[in-house]
Amino acid sequence: QVQPVESGGGVVQAGGSLRLSCTASGHTFSWYVMGWFRQAPGKEREFVAGISRSGETTSYADSVKGRFTLSRDNAKNTVTLQMNTLKPEDTALYYCAARHDIGVATTADEYPYWGQGTQVTVSS
Repeated sequence: QVQPVESGGGVVQAGGSLRLSCTASGHTFSWYVMGWFRQAPGKEREFVAGISRSGETTSYADSVKGRFTLSRDNAKNTVTLQMNTLKPEDTALYYCAARHDIGVATTADEYPYWGQGTQVTVSS
């Protein structure tokens, strides 16, 4: 199995940018579809973005399309979520997740492997 570890969260003003990274150890990284989810206080965990094993296919939540970009480097066992034009409503705990399957999934229960999360706070 694989163990995701997130980094790169922080506090940023509205309109700013942050880059989140997720490094996964423990198994062949290129076998795993990777996803990012987020959870704000009092809300359900929601899908943000996902990327196929090769990196050729990505999927985004409507709320982040055009602002967030997800990429991966299988040689470095890393996925990167570039977040631009951040809004206060992007404030949440961001989680990296992995699934050993084909196809980008958009629901949390389809990802068995999770990191601990990294906090993103966007001030207005």
